[in-house]
Amino acid sequence: MSNYLDLSIKEIHSALLKGETTPLELTKEAIKRAKANKDNAFECLCEEKALLKAEELSKVKVPEDKILFGIPYVAKDNFSTKGIETTGGSDILKGYIPLFNATVINLLEENGAILIGKATLDELAMGGTGTTCHKGITFNPYDKTHTRLIGGSSCGSAVVVSDAIVPFALGSDTGDSVRKPASNAGLVGYKPTWGQISRFGLFPFAPSLDHVAYFTRSVEDAALMFNVLSKHDENDSTSSFKTRLDDYSKLDGNLKGKKFVVLKEVYDSITDKVIKDKFDLLLNKIKEGGSTVDFVEFGKKLLMAIYPSYIVISSAEATSNNANLDGIKFGPFYKGNTYQDVMMQARTKGFSPLIKRRFVIGSYSLMSENQEEVFKRAQKVRHLIVDRAKELYKKYDSIICPASPSIAPLVKGASNQLNDTYLIADNWLAIGNFGGFPSITIPLGFEDDMPFGVNITSDAFKDFEVFNEAFAMENILGYRDLSVLNFKDKEGK
Repeated sequence: MSNYLDLSIKEIHSALLKGETTPLELTKEAIKRAKANKDNAFECLCEEKALLKAEELSKVKVPEDKILFGIPYVAKDNFSTKGIETTGGSDILKGYIPLFNATVINLLEENGAILIGKATLDELAMGGTGTTCHKGITFNPYDKTHTRLIGGSSCGSAVVVSDAIVPFALGSDTGDSVRKPASNAGLVGYKPTWGQISRFGLFPFAPSLDHVAYFTRSVEDAALMFNVLSKHDENDSTSSFKTRLDDYSKLDGNLKGKKFVVLKEVYDSITDKVIKDKFDLLLNKIKEGGSTVDFVEFGKKLLMAIYPSYIVISSAEATSNNANLDGIKFGPFYKGNTYQDVMMQARTKGFSPLIKRRFVIGSYSLMSENQEEVFKRAQKVRHLIVDRAKELYKKYDSIICPASPSIAPLVKGASNQLNDTYLIADNWLAIGNFGGFPSITIPLGFEDDMPFGVNITSDAFKDFEVFNEAFAMENILGYRDLSVLNFKDKEGK
C-alpha cells in the first residue's frame, strides 16, 4: 500500500477504483511521510481534519469522474483555508484563521482531494530562495546534507511532491516561483495562462503578475489538474471566460511540424556544460521528431531589463496590497498611544528585512515625483518585452530554454551577482508572468545527483499546446513520475 503515493494521479485513481487502497490508507501514509520529512516543508499539518475526511470518503464508492477523489495534497500557505491558520510565511499573520476557502481549495474539496497540510514559502511569496519563511530555510530533499536550496517562493510545495509525500501540491508563481523550484526538484511545474485559474483567496503579492500554479510528477498529471482547476470564477474579476483545456486524453506527443525558438542570449549566458549538453541532446531529438528549432536573439537589453522591471512592478504592487497588514485589521496587536504607534510596531516586528526592503522600493516607485521615471518606465519596459515575445509567437509555437543556468544553489555562498548568467538565464522565466503566458518546466537531467529542468513557454491560451509539447519531451527524456525515491533508477536514461 505504501507505494501508491509514488505513482501518478491517474494510477492512484485506478487503484482506488479497484479497491486496492483507500483514501484513509493513502492519507495515513502521506501524514506519516510528512512527519518523517526533515526539510522544513510544512507550516502546519491538518492531520485531524484530513483523517476525518479520508475516513468519510473511504465509506463511499469512488466516483470514476472525480480523478482526485481520496488523493492527499498540500497547499502553499498563501491560499486561504477556512478554519486553518494561514500565515503567508510571515510573523505578521501568525494566528490568522480565515473564514473562507480560496476558490481552488473549494474546487479540490468538491473533487474529493484531501488537504493534509500547508507548505512553507518565502515570506508573503516575495523571494526566490526558500530562505525567508518565518520558520527558516526550506532545504532541497535531493541533498541530505542540507547544503542546497530548493528555491522559492513555493519551496515547501516543491519538497512535498519531490519527496513523494503527495502527488501534487498548489503553489503560486509571480516571477518563476513554481517553475524554478520545479527545475531544482526534478518536477513538473505549471503556470497557466493568466486568468485561467481563479486567484480568489490567494494572498496577493503582485496581482498583474500572480498566477495560481502547481507541482506534479508528470505532464499528464499537470493536464489533469488544469482540467479540475480551470473554471471561470465570478469572485475573481480577472477570471477568463475563454474555453478551457481539451480533454487530457488528447495528449499525443506529436511534435511533427512544430516550430521552437531558443533565446540565443539565454543559451549563451549558461556556462554549465552538463546542462548545455543535455539541452542540445533534447533539441536534436525533437528535430528528429519533425520539429524545427531556431536560435534567435530576443534582445540583450530587453532581457537584462527583466529583473529590474520585475522588482519595481512587483514591489510597487506588493506595497499597495499589503497595506492592510497593519496590526489593526490583520496582524498582531501592540498597544500604543495612537493608531500610528500600533501600526509602526506591528509592521516593524511583523516583517523581515527583505519585505521591508521591497516595501521601500515600492513606496519610492509610487511617489508622485518618481512614478514617471521609475514605475511607469518599468511598465513600458514590460510592454516592450511582451511585444517582443508576441513577435516570436507569430512565427514559432513556443520558446524553449533551460529553466535555470545551474543545479540548485548552495545555501551558503549563494549570491545574485548582476552578471549575464543571473540577469538573463536566471530570470528569463518572468517573461511568462509579464505576458501571462502558459509556461511549464519539466525535468531535463541530473548533475552530481541534483536535477535541472527545461522550460517551454507559449502564447496566451495555448495551454493545451504547451502540455502536448511537454508530454512529447517527457517521453523523450524518460523522467516521468520522478521523485527522490526513484531518481537513481531513471538517472542517465
